[in-house]
Amino acid sequence: MVRRMQPQIDTRIPSEVEKHVYSIYVRMYPDGARAFVPRAFEWVGNCFSGQYGDYQPIDARYHDFEHTLQGTLCLARLLNGRHAAKAKPEIPRKMFELCLLAILFHDTGYLKKRTDSGGTGAKYTPIHVNRSVVFAREFLAPQGYSEAELQIVQNMIRCTGVNVDLRSIPFQSEIEQTLGFALGTGDLLGQMAARDYVDKLPVLYLEFAEAARYDEQGARLNRYTDAEDLMRKTPAFWSNYVWPRINDDFGRLYKFLNEPYPDGPNPYLAAIQRNLDRLQEKLKKK
Repeated sequence: MVRRMQPQIDTRIPSEVEKHVYSIYVRMYPDGARAFVPRAFEWVGNCFSGQYGDYQPIDARYHDFEHTLQGTLCLARLLNGRHAAKAKPEIPRKMFELCLLAILFHDTGYLKKRTDSGGTGAKYTPIHVNRSVVFAREFLAPQGYSEAELQIVQNMIRCTGVNVDLRSIPFQSEIEQTLGFALGTGDLLGQMAARDYVDKLPVLYLEFAEAARYDEQGARLNRYTDAEDLMRKTPAFWSNYVWPRINDDFGRLYKFLNEPYPDGPNPYLAAIQRNLDRLQEKLKKK
């Protein structure tokens, strides 16, 4: 039985998330490069704040930088839990680093070029995963990452696609696939467990509505008539999509978040249940 209580981290403060991820990294890899985690956070922070190339600061209000930090924190904790449980195969340091880069860059597809003056980055919702894949390669290739490493990062990012056929992703190894599935798990749980998830659902609806207006096949994003409709359908999204995804497709990797492992309570699942309960109470008052 592995017991570890996670400290409370404010994901609105990038430096707090960075410090916690760094502590996990050096615990897992005492001989790791001390500059890696700060450098990775600096890279992606610059991208989201408009300090990279000809890209604007992020202007999507739901898929903002904090959204990325929520997923990053959850992923790092999950991988730390897996390491503490001595699960096999072990994660090589380089693969951990590539996975961290993948989660940090997984929503860079919402960034707009400076010449792009129409709408917000939310309009790219239907294609943001592919845009993120391209962006990650564009950014990381000049940093000295090899072709094989770039493909690994891209494959992991593809795991965040809502409609992606995971069997179509050309994973080159078992550990690459496991890390991709861990990333997908962290992305889903990190946002749904967030303290303000329920409050931000109307903002998510506005992103979907904007994407539908800009998308040539807008009907595929026109699943919700208004924000309340999205809120009412969120419990079904959890039970019909997220729960099967993290269990059946991603192999129950969320269990490495249990405290203690393997049979203790899962703080992320508990937070999601609280959010769903709060959502139901809110809807009753409408």
